Amino acid sequence: MRYITAGESHGPQLTTIIEGLPAGMPLLAEDINTDLARRQKGYGRGRRMQIEKDRVQIVGGVRHGHTLGSPLALVVENKDWKHWTKIMGMEPLDEDEEQEVKRKITRPRPGHADLNGGMKYGHRDMRNVLERSSARETTVRVAAGSVAKNLLKLLGIEVVGHVLEIGGIKSNVTEYKDIQKVKEVTEESPVRCLDSEAAEKMMNAIDEAKQNGDSIGGVVEVIVEGVPAGLGSYVHYDRKLDAKIAMAIMSINAFKGVEFGLGFDMARKPGSEVHDEIAWNQDQGYYRKTNRLGGFEGGMTTGMPIHVKGVMKPIPTLYKPLKSVDIETKEEFNASIERSDSCAVPSASVVAEAVVAWEIANSILEQFESDRFDVLKAAINAYRERCKEF
Repeated sequence: MRYITAGESHGPQLTTIIEGLPAGMPLLAEDINTDLARRQKGYGRGRRMQIEKDRVQIVGGVRHGHTLGSPLALVVENKDWKHWTKIMGMEPLDEDEEQEVKRKITRPRPGHADLNGGMKYGHRDMRNVLERSSARETTVRVAAGSVAKNLLKLLGIEVVGHVLEIGGIKSNVTEYKDIQKVKEVTEESPVRCLDSEAAEKMMNAIDEAKQNGDSIGGVVEVIVEGVPAGLGSYVHYDRKLDAKIAMAIMSINAFKGVEFGLGFDMARKPGSEVHDEIAWNQDQGYYRKTNRLGGFEGGMTTGMPIHVKGVMKPIPTLYKPLKSVDIETKEEFNASIERSDSCAVPSASVVAEAVVAWEIANSILEQFESDRFDVLKAAINAYRERCKEF
């Protein structure tokens, strides 16, 4: 299974095409729209979220509510396009029209892709870079991830993301036994945090950053329950599932670190406080008495819940801009300002859900016969029983 996205932040639409879904899987646009709406929520979001109300159109690969096995094509229109038709239009401009278009952006913003992308592709107008490197692209990544989450849910696998930390304020609720409860509580929280007291402090920190023209980052966690043991591989480095998930998390805009289970704390603990003892019973089969390794051993799932964390840096577009250099004059200037959020950590947890779900779904489709959804579901159930009796 694979997908590709296309489109610019202020272009007419964002598009993704997914190849490799099994035929006969139930899928509705509303399944995807729920996650698109979740991505747009969250305390600290900017004005763009008031303009765009993202809705997906399924324009290929589904008939009468079920996938066909052919490529799935999804489109999300940019409602703001009508204000950008001259600036972002596809057709060449005549001289008069060129004068109407806003000036070129020649001042790269620190922390963005502007300067590096300009040097790589030879763009003297940084808008050619920032329009694609924008986090707006995660809209259709969430759409693709929502399709993956739908597949997983139908196979008895649940995925949820939540916020552990914003601006140095940490949630004190880090233990949870009921993933459905995690979903319920975090959906009601403006910052997707399980700890209501910490959530209040997080919102105050976001307000303070906004007043100061600044931004703050944080840490999100994705939990996945119901994953069978043995997804991934110990045989080849590039088929280790935890490595693929780590890559997926790092591919999200502004993410700079990944941890599984205890993560970097493992460096400060003895092995007896890191590794998970193995047990067995008739009902569960094999399980671990603890889950410090976050559901992975040897690049493969253990059957325990997956726990993966990602750290998001503060958004680099600041209303008290940092210094930069104009690429035309080489003079120092304040960096240009695009419309921005003061904190996007809550919505980033939804994006993290999507990319993790995609990698797990893809691993399942690689490992099991998957041309037909009913055959896939039967194969997963039979494999679970074999593992229990091993």
